[in-house]
Amino acid sequence: MLIAVAMFALMDTAMKLLAAHYPAIQVTALRSLSSLPLVCAYIAYRRKFSGVARVRWPLHLLRGGLGIAMLTLFAYALKSLPLADAYSIFFIAPALITALSVFVLKERVDALQWGAIVVGLIGVLVVLRPDGASFISLAGLAVLGAAACYAVSAIASRILSRTDASEHIMFWLLVTMGSGSVAMAWQGWVAIRAEDWLIICGLALSGFLGQLAITIAFSMGKASVVAPFEYSALAWGVALDWLLWNTLPDAYTLLGAAIIIGSGIYLVRREAVHAEAEHP
Repeated sequence: MLIAVAMFALMDTAMKLLAAHYPAIQVTALRSLSSLPLVCAYIAYRRKFSGVARVRWPLHLLRGGLGIAMLTLFAYALKSLPLADAYSIFFIAPALITALSVFVLKERVDALQWGAIVVGLIGVLVVLRPDGASFISLAGLAVLGAAACYAVSAIASRILSRTDASEHIMFWLLVTMGSGSVAMAWQGWVAIRAEDWLIICGLALSGFLGQLAITIAFSMGKASVVAPFEYSALAWGVALDWLLWNTLPDAYTLLGAAIIIGSGIYLVRREAVHAEAEHP
């Protein structure tokens, strides 16, 4: 999981660099299409292409649309937000997933878990600034929207995992995102500069390795043990912001991130307790 988080941090850095020169929807297209050949090679190596078309299409199309919205909103936000700020807000996703699981998956969430969700939302408000000065920031709200898209997509993925292979889920996510984002970006497509091809290669490799590492992490370890390591992204965000853009998070961002991370870790641990109680 630590390797996965590091790879995704490098991927987001590449997206931030590209977002400075290209429309957000084009960055989404580049992210999806650049990793697709590597994913296809991996699936072929695993001999998992058989039955790739026998999947639950409505949910795959839904995840593709959500993926386009998530990456486009995140790329838009990265134009003006430091990585650490964006990660701090995005950390609300586990709380949103827990809340959605009640209504979609009919899972049981107790009062303490609802309390942790509320605490996480308070943490988001702290990151967005309690004085209201930055609360109307489009970039901050874009990250919040991206987190919501991610949460809905994660719920859809849980449902898909009951019937579809993980390789097929990954393949169709990139295909639907790539085709949809290219169609949306085509009219305003900006010619790719020669110096950006190296960044795009880094984007492809880091995205693929991150997805591979996170898949292995969750297949080898319990979610309650593995998931909290996702929050190491904040350390990567702070380090990359400082090295590349000479910026550091302020006190509000760090305080809000601490609140959100605390509520997220509690929710993951609490969910594990419930799962063990129901399936001893």
